[in-house]
Amino acid sequence: MRKVMGRILAVAFVATFCWGNAAFGAAGEAIKVGVIAPLTGGVSMYGSLLRNGVEFYTKIFNNAGGVDGRKIELVIYDDKGDPTEALNAYNKLVTADEVAAFIGPVTSAPTFGVAEASAVDNIPGITGTATHPDVTSYGKNYFRACFEDPFQGGTMARFSAGALGAKTAAVIYNVSDAYSTGLYNAFNASAAEIGLKVVAAESYTTDDVDFNAQLTRIAELAPDVLFLPDYYNRVYLLCSQARKAGITATFLGVDGADGILEIEGADISVFEGLHFANHYFSDDPSPLVQDFRKNYEADFGTIPNSLAALGYDAALILFDAIKKAAADGVEIGATPESYQAIIDKMAATNLDCVTGHIAFKDNNPVKEVAITKIQGGAYSFAAKY
Repeated sequence: MRKVMGRILAVAFVATFCWGNAAFGAAGEAIKVGVIAPLTGGVSMYGSLLRNGVEFYTKIFNNAGGVDGRKIELVIYDDKGDPTEALNAYNKLVTADEVAAFIGPVTSAPTFGVAEASAVDNIPGITGTATHPDVTSYGKNYFRACFEDPFQGGTMARFSAGALGAKTAAVIYNVSDAYSTGLYNAFNASAAEIGLKVVAAESYTTDDVDFNAQLTRIAELAPDVLFLPDYYNRVYLLCSQARKAGITATFLGVDGADGILEIEGADISVFEGLHFANHYFSDDPSPLVQDFRKNYEADFGTIPNSLAALGYDAALILFDAIKKAAADGVEIGATPESYQAIIDKMAATNLDCVTGHIAFKDNNPVKEVAITKIQGGAYSFAAKY
């Protein structure tokens, strides 16, 4: 009995000590937020740019006082663009690092497993950039700052017919990638609705680097536009080989093409006239965009692209939710109460962000597409659609 009473008194002492120091913890202990991004591998440019945006906003947020004096501490893991690495990173963030919430992953394939696992754990998460519609389908806890693939794929079909006057289109897409395939399906469905004739739909797999056979068949049909729903490194190969195959069509891309002019050693002449869907444009005269651009340039010495802007917005949305949950008296940390409070505040988001106004419907924002054109070897604004 004496041993039992001793344990009870010890537990009571610990509880009293922790409760008595709660105010100190709230004011002094950092709030851990995870970041999962590809910092090495084939899409490392995306991960690095998104990380820059997240870190940039985190500095601004912390300098402004954080959450009642508590700073945000980022815990960053490299997923290499691989689904297994991404899930391993998520598990470390939850079990070892005990984060309050997380940002990422960046591309769609690694996001599926992470989003599904986080739904089981009910941990608040947001991707800045994973556009496949399924990534927000697993639970109410997981959000995105970017538009969805069906929206951008359909928009590019409508834009090509409406703004470019195209009558015929061809598509070449990665049949082994959910992102590329989903975009092709959306483009094809919208094209059928508006009377844009898709005269060819060629495919390849992730390991392919020679597309001459597919592009030769497309060249023979002389389409008005060629839709290339893939990431910037693959789009470079496709554009280069398409021009060599004699294709004169206007190239169409998606948000994955952003950053294509930054490929080291690329012959940028092959991109001339490429139109691609994007989340924002750095020359947008909006004061919010221009303030972001000016300060980002001062920090990084380069103009921020959409990946950096979406990383910034994802952090803004998440940190705003954390701050509002704390204002309601919730102790922010790795607890079910904290998780749910942050999720509830994220669901109620109503913010002006760099990439547009964001309020969520089924955890997805409804946004315009900023279509970017490569002209004279530089990015230029084409239209909002």
